[in-house]
Amino acid sequence: MLLIAATVAGMGTMATAQEQIIKIGHSGPVSGPQAHYGKDIKNGAQMAIDDLNAKGFEIGGKKVKFELIAEDDAADPKQGTAASQKLCDENVAGAVAFVNSGVAIPAAKVFHDCGIPVINGAATNPDLTKPGWDTTYRIIANDNALGAALANYTANTAKLTQVAVIDDRTAYGQGLASVYKKEAEKLGIKVVASEFTNDKATDFMAILTSIKAKKPQAIFYGGMYGQAGPMLRQMAQLGMNDVKFYGGDGICIDALTEVAAGAKTQENVVCADGGASIAKMPGGTEWKKRYDAKYPGQFQVYSPYFYDGVMLLADAMQRAGSADPKVYIPFLQKSNFSGVTSRLEFEKNGEMKNPSYTLSHFVNGKKTPLD
Repeated sequence: MLLIAATVAGMGTMATAQEQIIKIGHSGPVSGPQAHYGKDIKNGAQMAIDDLNAKGFEIGGKKVKFELIAEDDAADPKQGTAASQKLCDENVAGAVAFVNSGVAIPAAKVFHDCGIPVINGAATNPDLTKPGWDTTYRIIANDNALGAALANYTANTAKLTQVAVIDDRTAYGQGLASVYKKEAEKLGIKVVASEFTNDKATDFMAILTSIKAKKPQAIFYGGMYGQAGPMLRQMAQLGMNDVKFYGGDGICIDALTEVAAGAKTQENVVCADGGASIAKMPGGTEWKKRYDAKYPGQFQVYSPYFYDGVMLLADAMQRAGSADPKVYIPFLQKSNFSGVTSRLEFEKNGEMKNPSYTLSHFVNGKKTPLD
């Protein structure tokens, strides 16, 4: 999560008499099985900060300097809320934050209580914006859009009639699986099995054996790539090579190839990301070239959203003429910002207006958009 910690007048130090320091904090899973995501979003944040500093950004007619303060939440809600409180205590002025819904939802409450806005570019559980706080914003499609898109694909493109559903019991995985199951049943698909595991598991043989006996044409998994990879390997071991495998943005990552260890079943994966593919983003292609030059081989999914999140906060501050959240939040609510990912505008509850999504599959081990 990126946090913009701005030192407003009387609250912090100045780099020079004219230059105000605006600290941008970051919290993401840079350790543990989701570290690919954490490193990617941190890179996106740092890239935005470097770009802002390079062009001599001004707020209220005065030059400011941005600085990244990084935290590791390890995809753990307790660690994430502790990191958020720490950043609040340091008088941060805003946040662009979190990969995981299970971390983002309780952390949003922390920032709301501190009066600090949080922009999220990865967590997709609809509950994140349910309170309607003026401090919580999302710039990516939520699970209602992703689950419905995958259910529609299952019924109308793949034309399957029987599926099994597994979730990892996290806020993200369970929420996404619930949306998919509900939408699939509406479309006439029979859910022959509903199972659950956890986000630390690696052995799925018992669940898969039970599911195999019920002859599904596809398995939908609500969870992350760290579990989807072993699941795909074990499906291959059980001879489930004709069973399709669907999931959300948690599995929609090139690193799935690595953790699946080249299992043939990976060829059956279709996954959904919130947002357009890089090639269809307004500034995606050129931005990706710069990212790859700066961070070779590290791109995953969310870095352009975290880049845009920092830029969006900076834009609101500039329009308000202040880095004080009390002053710039009303300007953030009325954003109409042309970002790398899309044009960013918000509904009253902090959800993005007109979010898009992308369905992908894997070709020669690389995530590739279907359209």
